Amino acid sequence: MGTIDTGVEVRPVVPVAVVGATGYAGVELVRLLIRHPEVQLAMATSDSYAGKRMSDVYPHLSGIADLELASFDAERVAEAAQIAFLALPAGFSSIMAPQLRERGVKVIDLGGDFRIPGSLYREWYKKDPPPERWQEEAVYGLTEWNRDRVAGAAFVSNPGCYPTAALLGLLPAVCAGGVDPGGLILDAKSGVTGAGRGMNPGNHFAEVAENFKAYKVASHQHTPEIEHHLETIGGRRALVSFTAHLVPMGRGILVTAYGQLADRWRGMSTEEVLEVYRETYRDAPFVRVRAAGQWPQTKEVRGTNLCDIGLTVESRTGRLIVVSVIDNLVKGAAGQAVQNFNVMMGWPENAGLERVPLYP
Repeated sequence: MGTIDTGVEVRPVVPVAVVGATGYAGVELVRLLIRHPEVQLAMATSDSYAGKRMSDVYPHLSGIADLELASFDAERVAEAAQIAFLALPAGFSSIMAPQLRERGVKVIDLGGDFRIPGSLYREWYKKDPPPERWQEEAVYGLTEWNRDRVAGAAFVSNPGCYPTAALLGLLPAVCAGGVDPGGLILDAKSGVTGAGRGMNPGNHFAEVAENFKAYKVASHQHTPEIEHHLETIGGRRALVSFTAHLVPMGRGILVTAYGQLADRWRGMSTEEVLEVYRETYRDAPFVRVRAAGQWPQTKEVRGTNLCDIGLTVESRTGRLIVVSVIDNLVKGAAGQAVQNFNVMMGWPENAGLERVPLYP
């Protein structure tokens, strides 16, 4: 019996694995990948819930993602998937990523192990850094600024949530020589999901509700990541005072950055600086630069891979003030990982990510 040619091209899907699928970033990856047009979610791991189904842990996924969770085993992941997303706390991917790369699996790591040089990692994370060989292979996946390197990569280190918002907000000014990168101040706020799903008394409802607090003042591990990549991309030494705050909401990040205007930008208007930003991000599908006087809010990007940026030139003080907002679990984690995945595979950058913000 012959086959019928329907004229419809059948494209093979790419099998992927999510390692650490039951954390907040992991379940966000599952949400995005399960409807990605080019993907088969072939495997999801969770040592804590091995043997259970994904929908047992997260009932909102019933009938959508019912696959059984497995303990991590590099050989099994390599048999099941071409790409592995690692959604794990710092310290784990230093061990797991090399095991997967040695077996030919491409890796997108959402943890902090490969984002900065080993000496900085040891100082700020208080852990042994991964082997230098794998540090050198990992490409920093700030997609809008490293797209060409991501396109040829087999191993991508996804940026942190705060650095994503901060770098996207500051790099156009730093690269144009418009602000002094040696004296930047970052005031950042995050929802509670940024701390992960693990039990921590400081994240309990009674501790967080109707409260607003700074944490890890002058010691946050994202500080060297912001400085290092401002320097490597911007080409000048950066020094950042970074203060993180926890606000009583589930998801979202807002970063307000203050930079002293350099001579070449003194006298420029807000509209002129906005035009620099618009031109910089002209071909960036997920960055929206607001009109003068419009200030982005976290609700306006909720559930999406968008980064919204607003800014003003404060001529009285000679400062540039930039406000950037993202959803910490999407653009700050899983969404940016899928964006990098698309670039690695040569697909449209927004494949599987074309979502309208949830509002209110």
